[in-house]
Amino acid sequence: MNEQKPDFSNSAYLLPHINPEGMKFGTIALVIAFVVAILASHAWWLSWLVVPVFLLAYGVFLFFRDPERYQPDDEKAILSPADGRVCLIEACELPDELGAMEEYKGKRFWRVSVFMSVFNVHVNRMPTAGEILKKQYVAAGKFFNASLDKASKENERCNYLVRAGNGQVYGVTQIAGLVARRIVPQVAEGQKLERIERFGLIRFGSRLDVYLPEGVKPEVRVGQTMVAGESVLGHLT
Repeated sequence: MNEQKPDFSNSAYLLPHINPEGMKFGTIALVIAFVVAILASHAWWLSWLVVPVFLLAYGVFLFFRDPERYQPDDEKAILSPADGRVCLIEACELPDELGAMEEYKGKRFWRVSVFMSVFNVHVNRMPTAGEILKKQYVAAGKFFNASLDKASKENERCNYLVRAGNGQVYGVTQIAGLVARRIVPQVAEGQKLERIERFGLIRFGSRLDVYLPEGVKPEVRVGQTMVAGESVLGHLT
């Protein structure tokens, strides 16, 4: 359990912690804003752009915000890896890239899909403590709206097969969406992580699929709002 004391100050909302991945993008946006401000000082007709470009730079930083999360005491809880809303729930096989493993071929898992809009936090967190058994990045892909079912097979994506601490196996897939153009995985095969530990992010709108362990049923419904590292998807057996 995260025992860090929550920060309820206004500064925590206005100036949140920024993920390192966002510093370069925010810095570029800020530099552009300063360039516009300097040009506007010499050309009055550009002055109307100054406030919007600084707000845009601030928005870029906020997109990469990385707030602390406070997991429940329930050690068997499988937590959402992403902020957003549940857009799909269905029973299916693991992705082809992972399902090809003979041990899991033909088995069906409940898949819970969480859609992230550009306004959600995009840092992804581990649903349980566990080991990355397999990681498969599929770079070539289309950019269908991530809320559509076909995005799980057609879009750019990164699949993970994870063994939880109790031995149960489940899958996680990061999927690039209509606006998202880059998945940033930050873990490797064989790596062991704690529950709610960060394992990557996706830039500018996307989706996370969780293939719950065999025999585990989802405890959420379509349309429900998820908070990464806090909302419960189901329970290990």
